[in-house]
Amino acid sequence: MEAASAKKRQVVPIIPPKEHVYLDGPKSRGYELKFIWKVAMQFLKSFRTLHFVGPCITVFGSARFKEDHPYYKVARDFGQRIGELGFTTMTGGGPGIMEAANRGAFEHGYQSVGCNIMLPFEQHANPYLHKSLMFEHFFVRKVVMVKYSYAFIILPGGFGTMDEFFETLTLVQTQTITQFPIVLFGKVYHQELWDYLEFMAEQGTIAKEDLNLVLLTDDMDEAMHHIRSYITSNFKVKPRKRQWWLLEKK
Repeated sequence: MEAASAKKRQVVPIIPPKEHVYLDGPKSRGYELKFIWKVAMQFLKSFRTLHFVGPCITVFGSARFKEDHPYYKVARDFGQRIGELGFTTMTGGGPGIMEAANRGAFEHGYQSVGCNIMLPFEQHANPYLHKSLMFEHFFVRKVVMVKYSYAFIILPGGFGTMDEFFETLTLVQTQTITQFPIVLFGKVYHQELWDYLEFMAEQGTIAKEDLNLVLLTDDMDEAMHHIRSYITSNFKVKPRKRQWWLLEKK
């Protein structure tokens, strides 16, 4: 399927141009109420858009890898494998690893979703999305990306990827979300990070059992088997009715 056909995808603008002032301390009560309303509407619109998207597997990774990078190919293969497993591929919706994972699903006829973020650089929506959301705030975006996912694949990335990895890992560790597999893919890239996690366990700041919450691997078959085993053992996907209380369309 050609990338040009992705123009038919559903793009949902969630928010107006990005504002930074909400982090600048207390504002007027009117401003604070307006901010809460805007955030609530972002959640509501994203919930309506993704209600029928089906169970997802989220792929996190760098926005900076180009098409000829080895990890771009890995992410593209993951997108296809996720679709073959019967899941929708969800990413941050941008370029690099995100584009590759969406592309792997999209080009093989599987569902592909992106949750994009408004940034002054890097982050434009990739063309391999059936549904695309645009967010102003990272915290809203991350809630949505976790809410619809049954597993998480972490490929090499920067600050944003590490933020997503550790927040998701914390949610699983604290049983805020339970029995969700996390795959850390790329042993060479992540080895020093893994060494530090083991150091944390040795120092007692995390339990040694917490290391079992993450699979570090270079083997895509092992990664998909790990995800499949977790999902088969712990979850049963229930079909949804065609319409919900806000009349979303499938």
